[in-house]
Amino acid sequence: MKTKMRTLLLMPFFALLFFTSCQEEKVEITPPAESEALVATSELTSFISATSAKDGSIDNIIDKASCLSIELPVTVVVNGLEIIVDSIEDYKVIETIFNKFEDDDDNLEIVFPITIILSDYTEISLSSREDLEAFIDECGEENEEDEDIECIDFQYPLSFSIYDTSFQVIDVITVENDRDLFFFIKRVKNEEGLLASLNFPVTMVYADGTTTVVNNNEALERTIEEAKDTCDEDDDNDYGDDDFTKERLDNLLKICPWVVHEFQRNEEDLYNQYSEYAIVFKEDNVTQVRTRDGDILTGTWTTRVTDNGALIKLEFDTLVDFTLEWFVYEIEYGKIKLYQAGGNKIILEKNCDVVIDFTQERIKSYLQECLWRVSRLSVDGVDNEKDYIGTPLSFFENNVVKLRVKGELVEGTYSISEDNANGFILQIALENRPDLQLEWLITFLEPDLIKLESLGNRDNKMMLKRHCADEDVNYIDSVVTNGQWEVASYIDEDVDKTDELSDHTIIFLESGYVDVIAPGGGLDFIGGSWLAYRNEGLFLGLQFEAKDQFAPFYELNHRWEIKEISQDRIELKDLDANGGIERILVLEWIEW
Repeated sequence: MKTKMRTLLLMPFFALLFFTSCQEEKVEITPPAESEALVATSELTSFISATSAKDGSIDNIIDKASCLSIELPVTVVVNGLEIIVDSIEDYKVIETIFNKFEDDDDNLEIVFPITIILSDYTEISLSSREDLEAFIDECGEENEEDEDIECIDFQYPLSFSIYDTSFQVIDVITVENDRDLFFFIKRVKNEEGLLASLNFPVTMVYADGTTTVVNNNEALERTIEEAKDTCDEDDDNDYGDDDFTKERLDNLLKICPWVVHEFQRNEEDLYNQYSEYAIVFKEDNVTQVRTRDGDILTGTWTTRVTDNGALIKLEFDTLVDFTLEWFVYEIEYGKIKLYQAGGNKIILEKNCDVVIDFTQERIKSYLQECLWRVSRLSVDGVDNEKDYIGTPLSFFENNVVKLRVKGELVEGTYSISEDNANGFILQIALENRPDLQLEWLITFLEPDLIKLESLGNRDNKMMLKRHCADEDVNYIDSVVTNGQWEVASYIDEDVDKTDELSDHTIIFLESGYVDVIAPGGGLDFIGGSWLAYRNEGLFLGLQFEAKDQFAPFYELNHRWEIKEISQDRIELKDLDANGGIERILVLEWIEW
């Protein structure tokens, strides 16, 4: 059994920098009472930790263990049929194969190696079935009582006050999901002298989708205590729960916005027309749909349950394709599937981060939180995102934007305006960056993701992803900037190109500048940009100039996924579209 190096990955501990803005911001908040401070050994702290722990029961049909889950994608052989499971939806595929014949012996084999995720979010690489069985044995039997609390959840975001021994607030942090919360509470438990309190009111969500609001620690502890054993945690080794009531369906619909994942009307595929449309089900049977252009269309919704199943009726004056009474033929984890006879089908995916009614102030607030990476940029049919590897954007007050290039900040301006006919427009003006200087229509907005299209040409697209440092990213930064590095190995599609890059010295500076120095040193060097970041994994972005004897380094301009990292060795990989490894780059530390 081989545990991934701490380095990684993958036990991110969200340090204070993650939760706060990358720009300074004054927050005024009433100092909390001393009685509201979280105590490391209290029942409430344990409850919060158990509520935010990772539930491993969703993939029990594969691993038969509720205290761990298998990281996707994973390849399994089900009754002789090989399946690549790369989404939660594929668990249903396995169940369908199992249920095809009632009198056969169902068999599932996992193709190793795999990575498992424990309830404390630790990720561990396993190379054999025997290794996995050792962890499964520690989980207990099917439906056996466990420590995690699944019958009630927090509604995010949450905020915590950090204060000094005089109970004066010195910082406020925001927690966006269970993983963030789990590691923050772990910090409260382990870090001596850390004083923190949860800022109320807090909304709690029950398993049936209903909610309650609590206003202090005592009420929160009582609410979790009363709810923690009130539902079926679905810790059996089947997949999903198919039974639902009108009340459960109504509450599920109202809990978060839903985004169109598939759409067919009268046997015609309309996904391209309605992709990224978001729908929210409100009280009083009001529903709103946000189009990609930001328009808000209002209609009504009702539900009913019959002997043949549940139905959702949608009615709009303008959205004719949505207007229909739809059968709910399946509810999965975070997904609802609707159909009606005649080739009509909608699949909606829950996304609590989607904002239906965003404003200029909300957009500006998002932009000013941390840094933003240009992860996609296509202008006039040319993909330009490689020009922005390692060069993040920072948005400031007073409409100032800065692009970090080779460790230096290039300053420009930005503005956010509202076009009544189209929606919200982001304009960026940076010298020598014409590909950014377009009228960008904001078509999709989440706290971590902004999608844009050019007003003049909708084929011009840009995608910005938020970059906030966490403990893993900070660790990577500290490792790469601590000394000099050399290319120990570079394998490109089974071709060893190490000799082309060896004998050069690589130096990463904290500013985001990277130097490559030729043998013998002197003034013969090349500059570039680098950035370590998280994007469903940890990555190191490298961008070098192409100069004469340094030309081979230009090949390394890429967003490399970090496979392993330690104080003296970094292994990076480049994956193809199917997840196969195309290139491997290994850097090793050398003395000054």
